[in-house]
Amino acid sequence: MKRYDWERMDEAERAACLARPLAGQQDGVEAVVRGIFGQVAAEGDAALLALTARLDGVLPDRLALGPVDFEMAGLQVAPTLRQALGEARERLRAWHAAGAPRGFELETAPGVSCGRMMRPIRRVGLYVPAGSAPLPSTALMLGVPAELAGCEEVVLCTPPRADGRADPAVLVAAAMCGIRRVFVLGGAQAIAAMALGTESVPRCDKLFGPGNRYVTAAKRHAAALPGGPAMDMPAGPSEVLVIADAGADPAYLAADLLSQAEHGPDSQVLLVTDRADLLETVAAELERQLRTLPRADVARRALAHARLIRVARLEDAFALSNDYAPEHLILALREPRAWLERVRCAGSVFLGDYAPEGLGDYCSGTNHVLPTGGAARAWSGVSVASFQTAISYQEVTPVGLAAIGPCAVTLARAEGLEAHARSVLRRLEDAA
Repeated sequence: MKRYDWERMDEAERAACLARPLAGQQDGVEAVVRGIFGQVAAEGDAALLALTARLDGVLPDRLALGPVDFEMAGLQVAPTLRQALGEARERLRAWHAAGAPRGFELETAPGVSCGRMMRPIRRVGLYVPAGSAPLPSTALMLGVPAELAGCEEVVLCTPPRADGRADPAVLVAAAMCGIRRVFVLGGAQAIAAMALGTESVPRCDKLFGPGNRYVTAAKRHAAALPGGPAMDMPAGPSEVLVIADAGADPAYLAADLLSQAEHGPDSQVLLVTDRADLLETVAAELERQLRTLPRADVARRALAHARLIRVARLEDAFALSNDYAPEHLILALREPRAWLERVRCAGSVFLGDYAPEGLGDYCSGTNHVLPTGGAARAWSGVSVASFQTAISYQEVTPVGLAAIGPCAVTLARAEGLEAHARSVLRRLEDAA
């Protein structure tokens, strides 16, 4: 793993240090995605089956799952796992319910009432990855806020296992959220199906879920189509940035870095500290922990583009972090809350030595579907609001029209829009 001294680097070197893996290889990915969308648009379900056979190496006997599949899945999931999923679901519901947006109404002038009402998105498409491992937790992270928002129809796609079936734990998690419309379908072809619609898969109004760079590119492509679906956020390869001080435990830091590195070879992990000796200690600890890590090969490939960075002051670490805008930000500091105000761009923040990122991935209550690739500069993680639209309304009495109508006339004429002005003037004249 490379070590960097932030103080000795110029702006170009710093930008290169914070570059994401594979950032320059998107053209080829986008070309593949365009081809998949074209094939699905032309051939529908037949294309989905052909693409699944070619890309996943398996041909499911059907795309849509039914009640028997859910019943079998329930029998295959161990009681301990079912209980853990249930506990995680309850904490997710509590957190998401507390943060759900509410409608409101107020009088902005005498006789003028303005409000906002929240409405669920009618049909949403959820993507639950299973590339290197099935992710039932993601089914909860997406299903819980969709259920709380009151979406009329929820469609879920998840890749097939080697036997052509969906992972049982994913189905159990989906059922816990009231989701029954599930398709054994993964990758960019799943996104294309939910964006375009096929004989089996319905066309969705908004797409949600993390995935690899092909899935992320597919979501972007879908959102750019004329009349295409909205997307939750860019949520691609996972990443973590850790800011540590002299009191941080090197074993904890190494474990946190590896918890992201094992996601996939295109994941990125960064450790930033003002202590050069800590970087060396953590590097040695990483090697020690890798020896017993089941996914060590995957983690080692990710660590090839890890960054161990020394800064002169912790204040510089926060400036660096805000520029990078990490998906996960761990503050391994003695007084993490005192530094929280300095965080401007991050998907989710973990405070102190006893809040490992793994808790947020599964069961603390916050959502793990977060913006990646620097998108946290302007995007937020999934919430109930992600599954709703906010519709404004206004009601005006004759008194209200008299109070604010002249203001509207003046502004309309300043913009050269006389028809706007006359739509107000006619009513003012009639009310006079």
